[in-house]
Amino acid sequence: MKQQILALLSQRQGNFLSGAELSARLKISRTAVWKHIKSLKEEGYRILASPRRGYLLLERPDLLTETEIRSGLETRIFGQKVVFLPLLDSTNEEAKRLAAAGAPEGTVVVSEQQEKGKGRIGRQWLSPPKVGLWFSLILRPAIMPVFAAQLTFVSAVAICQALKEATGLPLTLKWPNDLLWAGKKVGGILTELSAEIEKINYIIVGTGINVNQKEEDLPPELKEMAVSLQMAAGRPFHRAALLQVILAKYEEQYHTYLQDGFAPILQAWRELNSILGQEVVVKSPEGSFAGRAEDVNADGCLLVRKASGELETVIVGDVSIRVK
Repeated sequence: MKQQILALLSQRQGNFLSGAELSARLKISRTAVWKHIKSLKEEGYRILASPRRGYLLLERPDLLTETEIRSGLETRIFGQKVVFLPLLDSTNEEAKRLAAAGAPEGTVVVSEQQEKGKGRIGRQWLSPPKVGLWFSLILRPAIMPVFAAQLTFVSAVAICQALKEATGLPLTLKWPNDLLWAGKKVGGILTELSAEIEKINYIIVGTGINVNQKEEDLPPELKEMAVSLQMAAGRPFHRAALLQVILAKYEEQYHTYLQDGFAPILQAWRELNSILGQEVVVKSPEGSFAGRAEDVNADGCLLVRKASGELETVIVGDVSIRVK
């Protein structure tokens, strides 16, 4: 009900909405309307109440609660169930617990702060409160487990496209899962799989995005390689609004993938990438080597041409543009 009230107040765009109209449209008593308004104000929403004119929404707080995320969310599946917890070990770990217990596809787990946020290859992901988007999405695609890695590309394309539209920033992608601005990392994606030999039980796609950090918020060791959307754009962003845009674009690209296959997703990734055609250095469990990044194949592997002419297929590894 609070989500519906927020949606109606938002539609008025700076004009009052009477308690009588809210009561009639929502089919609840005016006393119930007042109680919901009171609850919203306690959550941090600035709502002006006038005995004669009704209610006016002055300001939405930068919160990641279920109420804020779902109010105005334009999706059919993604985000229709939101689990918000102020503090978590990891949104991916909580999403795995929920998925194993039967949570539906499209469930989103969001936290203000992660104590054990993680990136690829077991690395730590710094997740301070009130400045970033730390969330995980539960997927249950009807595809073979061998294709699960393709979901990282679906996620990267959707999130990059959404953030470009929402912020106006020229964001790009680096293989396999990094979101970049001016060569610096603004976000990353971690995909984890639970499957049997021929069946996916669930896929958890975890995403971390630096949104409103200032330069002084970054640890010294990260200042040369990391950036936030606010640092890039010179202005802060409303995180729940960003998440709504991401979920809408994500749902769109996910259904494109399920209907049309990996080819259109891979083409979109190529158009957004910042690494193909570049001289790169690859660090993998087998060692390091240099070469020219030529393409990504249908399995999502990076193809790198060594100086010897040999074409190396990179399945796992860190890739950086080679400094000449």
